[in-house]
Amino acid sequence: MMNIDYPFHLDSQLRTAVTGNNDHIRDLIEQVLFTAPGERVNRPTFGSGLMQLVFAPNSDALAAATQLTVQSALQQWLGELIQVASVRISSENSTLRIEVQYVVRSTQQPHVAQFERAI
Repeated sequence: MMNIDYPFHLDSQLRTAVTGNNDHIRDLIEQVLFTAPGERVNRPTFGSGLMQLVFAPNSDALAAATQLTVQSALQQWLGELIQVASVRISSENSTLRIEVQYVVRSTQQPHVAQFERAI
């Protein structure tokens, strides 16, 4: 099954770019991670709030809370598609790094998705 690629763009034939199921799930994870609650009109609770948490003072408690918040948001919004095994979040200088290990429920295949964002 082909899905619209994220972010939206045109392919080399000037048609809407599509992607396979595994890349689509990775795209969905990225959307959950970097969407702030309240950002989507028809889904005001969608997202993880991750980007707001990076401005809080750094501590072990914040790291644990961030991992729990992200993992619960992924389970809430993508729980039918994936089973989250672990979430690792680190911040170095001005870069936020997130690693999500998950299993695709339909195929039972494990995957690892890594994301980086400048903060």
